[in-house]
Amino acid sequence: MAGAGIIAMLSGLMISLQSVFNTNLKEAAGAWCTNTLTHGVGFLVSTIILFCVRDTNVAGLKSINKLYLLGGVLGVGIVYTVIVAITKMGPAKATMIILFTQIIASYIIQIFGLFGMEKTDFKWSSLLGIGIMLVGIVVFQHE
Repeated sequence: MAGAGIIAMLSGLMISLQSVFNTNLKEAAGAWCTNTLTHGVGFLVSTIILFCVRDTNVAGLKSINKLYLLGGVLGVGIVYTVIVAITKMGPAKATMIILFTQIIASYIIQIFGLFGMEKTDFKWSSLLGIGIMLVGIVVFQHE
């Protein structure tokens, strides 16, 4: 579990850096050009890694829910909306609202076991934690 926590922390760090980099690139090239460059470079790097790691299971693609193939479309939406939010609000405020919304959506997915995720029980303590986070966001917004 400790290793997974470190991976999650690295993910958060990379998302924060990517968001700021993309926002700065948007100032020079525009939001959709930035989105295209981000995903184009990502595609190239991912393809190189795929050929090195070779963790491909093409046969498995036949059995998945085709809805999951929309992950790339969501990625385009994510990059664009993060760029716009950070441009208008700054990185810290935008990230707090993004994370708050992400936690709520993820918790709903987890409680109901949506999209093939393991279903877990609702916990009032989790709802309390979400409420405390909301209070923290409100306090931070009024600094």
